[in-house]
Amino acid sequence: MAGSTEEEITFEYTPTWIVAIVCSVIVIISLFVERLLHYLGKFLKRKNQKPLFDALLKVKEELMLLGFISLMLVVFEGFIQKICISGSLTKYMLPCKRKNNTEEVTEHFSSSFFSVIVGGQRRLLSGGSSVSDYCAKKGKAPLLSVEVIHDLHIFIFALAITHVIFSVLTMLLGRAKILEWKGWEESIQKDNTENTPAMTHVNQFEFIRKRFKRFRDLAALSWVHSFFKQFYGSVTKSDYKTMRHGFIMTHCRGNPKFNFYKYMVRALEADFKKVVGISWHLWIFVVVFLLLNVHGWHIYFWISFIPLILLLAVGTKLEHVISQLAQDVAEKHSAIEGDLVINPSDDHFWFHRPKIMLFLIHFILFQNAFEIAFFFWILTTFGFNSCIMGGTGYIIPRIVIALVGQIMCSYSTLPLYAIVTQMGSSFKKAIFEEHVQEGLVEWAQKVRKRRGLRVATQTSISNHGDSVVNASPTSVMLQNMATPQDNNIASIEDGRHSQDDKA
Repeated sequence: MAGSTEEEITFEYTPTWIVAIVCSVIVIISLFVERLLHYLGKFLKRKNQKPLFDALLKVKEELMLLGFISLMLVVFEGFIQKICISGSLTKYMLPCKRKNNTEEVTEHFSSSFFSVIVGGQRRLLSGGSSVSDYCAKKGKAPLLSVEVIHDLHIFIFALAITHVIFSVLTMLLGRAKILEWKGWEESIQKDNTENTPAMTHVNQFEFIRKRFKRFRDLAALSWVHSFFKQFYGSVTKSDYKTMRHGFIMTHCRGNPKFNFYKYMVRALEADFKKVVGISWHLWIFVVVFLLLNVHGWHIYFWISFIPLILLLAVGTKLEHVISQLAQDVAEKHSAIEGDLVINPSDDHFWFHRPKIMLFLIHFILFQNAFEIAFFFWILTTFGFNSCIMGGTGYIIPRIVIALVGQIMCSYSTLPLYAIVTQMGSSFKKAIFEEHVQEGLVEWAQKVRKRRGLRVATQTSISNHGDSVVNASPTSVMLQNMATPQDNNIASIEDGRHSQDDKA
């Protein structure tokens, strides 16, 4: 009786000093995290890192979404427990094989992290017998128990936090790998002289020799080479120099000193904002993954191969795009005057859309985060020997695949994506510096506003002309007297607007 009375203690009979201490700790931790994010945002603003600042705002949005999910679970916890279903429906699609109820509960939580904290029993804030016995009195089972709601809450939080951390680590490691290209950019800038271009045979270019000449007789070898190339030296200096020159000659021919390296970094930081968030379709994947976690299927083991296969396919495709660029030049020219110029095009990418690569990388990072979050969630909640873990022979390969995929994505796929996706038909707005982007946006808004005023003026004049038809002779005469001056003003305004439109 003493144990049951202790478990059922309510707020009215809880010492105020305990409530105050717990609330103080929670508030202090929350304020510390909020201030930390605030000062990090100010630091990024001071360093003119707007893309990273936007990514930080995206992280705050994810945290706000987590808070809203937590609120929904807490508010509707009692309501969910009062949704009763037939007991026979709870026997299908179980993650663990059902045993005796007492034996199952004891085995399930005996080695969990929470059993150590609460002294061998899991005690939740809202686990009153009056609510939990509501469906039992009707001979039915609740839709979700208090324990399941609590575990689901922890899993969603762990998944979101792990995804954000993995995305940040991938960006940092990728930036560290790309940093060596900065030296290539500086050396190219120094060697860019005004010498008279000479005629060179196309096969003498290192880019053509390594990317096309070896495999021009058999196309399948080109794909095999692209597959293995992503594991070592995925981008060489000749690749960087050729793609840089092709980009400049296609999109900014008048600026041969264009810093291609800084442009790639700005574009990558802008894409990071999209990768760090959890989109609605990724939440659908979470629901599907939870649905398929059925005992005996080992579906998580097979799903863990999907991101690795996608990662290898994306890396192979990106490498093959570089080979295609070399092939296009080699097949069209036998000799070239000056530097080798490639022709960037969307035709080299899947469905002619380079953005698909970003979507696939986003999904790969999310799936890796799901594997790691699920592992630590099961480990800390139910223990390593839990039946949900799936056995050592299944969980260890999953963790290894997730870690290998994360490393490959950081050091190979992400740098490849950063440079190869610039070989599309169009460029990104990151081609302009931040202050230039802001000036262009302000200018475009003014142009749109002037266009709207001009259209509104023309519409009012046309409506006014229609009303003149039915006007009196005196009003018509007065309007005709004012027409010459109005026309002069209108012509001046139209001329100025036309110049703005041309600009």
